[in-house]
Amino acid sequence: MEKEQHELYEYARKRLNQKKALYFHFVLLILGSIFLCIANHFLIFGFTFNWSIWVITFWLFLFILHFIKVYITDRFMNKKWEREQVDRLVAQQQRKIDQLQTQIEDETSKKPL
Repeated sequence: MEKEQHELYEYARKRLNQKKALYFHFVLLILGSIFLCIANHFLIFGFTFNWSIWVITFWLFLFILHFIKVYITDRFMNKKWEREQVDRLVAQQQRKIDQLQTQIEDETSKKPL
């Protein structure tokens, strides 16, 4: 019982750290985007196009990937999901082994001596 509580605590702590990092990434994206827009407006690096939009778009794409990992992938594919998948695969392998053993027994019982 205590081990299960510890696992639940560790899972909750891991999820909290993931969400905390995602929120930090979001705040950094907003502040960085503001800085890049200001830098693009006031600093000229020899570029005549709006380069900050491309950098912000790429950064937003990375943030979306981070968001998907935290709220979709890791939420549904946690330890419980892994255990269920392993149990399902083991059961599937055991069924195949049982079928093969049944086939072998049927073949050996049908063979004339």
